[in-house]
Amino acid sequence: MLDTDAFDLRKYLRNNTQTTAVWVALFALIAFGTLRYDGFASEYNMVSFLNYNAMFIVISLGMCFVIMTGGIDLSVGSVAAFTSVVAAYLSPHGIQVALPGAVLAGMAFGAINAFTIIAMRIPPFIATLVTMLAAKGGALIISGAETIGVDWGSNFTKLGMEKAFGVLPWAIVIVAVVTVILWFVLERTSLGRTVLAIGGSEDASALMGLPINKAKAFVYILSGGCAGLAGVFLASGFGAGQPLEGIGWELSAIAAVVVGGTLLTGGMGSITATVIGALLLGLVFNILNFENGRGTISLSAYWQMVIRGGFLFVVILFQTRVTARNQKVR
Repeated sequence: MLDTDAFDLRKYLRNNTQTTAVWVALFALIAFGTLRYDGFASEYNMVSFLNYNAMFIVISLGMCFVIMTGGIDLSVGSVAAFTSVVAAYLSPHGIQVALPGAVLAGMAFGAINAFTIIAMRIPPFIATLVTMLAAKGGALIISGAETIGVDWGSNFTKLGMEKAFGVLPWAIVIVAVVTVILWFVLERTSLGRTVLAIGGSEDASALMGLPINKAKAFVYILSGGCAGLAGVFLASGFGAGQPLEGIGWELSAIAAVVVGGTLLTGGMGSITATVIGALLLGLVFNILNFENGRGTISLSAYWQMVIRGGFLFVVILFQTRVTARNQKVR
């Protein structure tokens, strides 16, 4: 019995090398930051870190489903910017109107992506690139290329600036609920199995009679909805709809998904690991900010894109080699 358990553990670690490495890296960074920086483990820093990264986590969750089908969504950053403006305009009516309104706006962009990819058979890269440009242009048009302040007299800003039950910010609570729901969809429903099957082989999925088009429509509409929710977090947390935000967010989401072990070719992925991947990337920049504060290094915000790109390259290279090794073992 002991030998079997040991074998199963080794097999699990071999097949989940990258996911395990992400967990180890996350805990290692937390330990490093706690030992090196005063205030790193403080409640203020932890809550602020989670609250700020809620936007990137929720976008990454939607992107995870898209990538698991073998697709890509380049529009999420621009859609988040567009929906932040929508949320700001709707903020006088309160969060009960602004939140669903912005999410529905994001889902509309996702539906456009789904239609062009499924019905018009346009590759996801091109379809979502067009949507990215359309959403960015739309955000600038409806806002007049200016930030749109929210109505501070309504309850809208409570979402980004107040705590639920006096414990955690509402954004974190909402992201946690979304994470649980999407984990259940992926792990416990036929829809989740269909998503993975499409990424494994769309042709084989079609031969099995799986509802390919419905599943693909679901993932792109989901991705748009998640971007819309990120836009709500952006507007409520910063007090304004920001049409110029969202640049590079799609790369952050892709990086978080890939760091979490999801294959860019599709067919394999994890909701939990995607969240950890997003937290790991955010933690890297949180530590860099503390290091800047110590005066050890001096990196501008522009270096974040350089670091993010290099980090993503290393992870993809690692993923490619691990995948090739596992295929040889099998």
